This record gives sequence, structure tokens and C-alpha cells, in this order.
Amino acid sequence: MHAPFVSTHARHPRLLVAAASWVGALLVALAMTGCGASKASPPQQSPADSQWTSFARGLPADSFPAPSRRFSQIVAPRWTDETTRDAANEAETVMDALQLVPGMRVADVGAGDGYYVVRMAQRVGATGRVYGQDIVPEYLALLADRVREEQLANVAVVRGDPHDPRLPRDSVDAAIMIHMYHEITDPYALLWNLAHALKDGAQVGILDMTFPTDQHGTPPWLLECELGVVGYRPVRTVATGDDEYLAIFRAPAADSLPSPTTIRARVGAGACRQR
Repeated sequence: MHAPFVSTHARHPRLLVAAASWVGALLVALAMTGCGASKASPPQQSPADSQWTSFARGLPADSFPAPSRRFSQIVAPRWTDETTRDAANEAETVMDALQLVPGMRVADVGAGDGYYVVRMAQRVGATGRVYGQDIVPEYLALLADRVREEQLANVAVVRGDPHDPRLPRDSVDAAIMIHMYHEITDPYALLWNLAHALKDGAQVGILDMTFPTDQHGTPPWLLECELGVVGYRPVRTVATGDDEYLAIFRAPAADSLPSPTTIRARVGAGACRQR
């Protein structure tokens, strides 16, 4: 068994926010002093917003029940340093488990600063497509910068919502969620909306710790239960290190998804209640 894919968080989101604020202030100052114009300029799109896209929204979060468990706060754009992860063969293990090959369209939900995005871009090649999705503007900016610097023409950076990845419908062959499922505040809504972006037979790979959801992990039984409520079927679960596992699920076809009313009834009847 290879070394576990786990380390302490090494990122400082407050510094990222501060840096983003400083850059924003600098851009404003430059805009005010440039061109010597005495007239107000027409409003323009934010340079940051132009670096990413979003697709049509699905159903709102309040269409679905809230989970009967706590969640962890988003704390950083990456799990640990990339050298450690590569030494553990982390990305290759996940991509092999999902059988990613050239030409596939794949999504990293909660991509952070792009560790998986750049590696999946190499795996699926020029004929494939990678959707690097996140909900935190500072992380999206980091990802967009990386995609541009590494000239990844087959990558689209996508801004989603906490309850909806906002990916293009019926377009994704496989999706991953890496050390972030426990941060999802509306799992039933997100999983239901995600299913509409997945092609028939698509797989979803979730890498997480076995810890409680408010301690940056998801117990395997709870993960299988929450996905099962929305119609995802377990394929296999493998241990990837101490207290860490990779779970693979088969996504439901969009036309066979349970309705929000059915999901609410299942959760209301006690499905997935913490043991």
C-alpha cells in the first residue's frame, strides 16, 4: 500500500483574500489614473470574472432537504503540497480508478488551485475537456492563472454555487470531489444538479477521510447513504491510506433521478441520520 494522501493544511486563505483585495485596489487606482479622462468610463466586466464561466443553474437549494449532519469550513485551495501527493501517486490512482482516457470530458468539483486539473488535462489530451470548478473567487483566480500559465487549452474554469456545480448539461464522463465532500452544505441539491451534467453511465470518484464531517472527513457509510438517496450506486471503495478512502459511484441517468419531494421524504424518514 502506498503512503496515505494526507497532511496538515498548509494554506492561508486570509492571505489569499488580502492579496486579492490589494490587487483589486491596485486595478481600481490604475483605472482612475489612466488615460487622463475627466469623464466617467462606462462599467466594464471585472478582469477576474472574465477568467471563468458558469453554465445554466439547476434547482435551488431550498428545493431539497438539509443534511442531518454538520459540515467543515472551506479552509484552503489545496489539500497538501503537490510533491507529497505525487510521491504517493495520488492523482494517478484516482484517474486509473475512474479509467480516464484521452478524449474524455471530466470535471473536478472543488478544484482549488488545480492539482488535479492539470493532471487530468494531460490524461484526457487535446481531444478531451476538463472543467475545473470551484465556488471561491480567490481559488478560481489561482486556478485561472495556472491554466493560463501552463497553456492548458483543454481546460474551462467554472464558477459554481454551493448547491450546484453549474456544469454544462449531459457533458461529463467522470467527475471527482477530492477532500471536499465534507464541506458541501447542501449535498442533496448538489448531487441532484450534478447528475444533470453527467452522461449516462458516468462515474463519480470521491476521496475523503473517514473522520466526522465537521472534522474534514466523511464516514464511508454516510457518503454511500447520501449519494444513495439521490440515486447514485456504489461501484467500489478502496483504502488509499490511513483513515483515507476512495469511493467510486455510478451516477443516475437524469431521467431516472428521484424528485426533490421523494428525496425530502427519504431524508425525513431518517435516511442518513448520524449514528
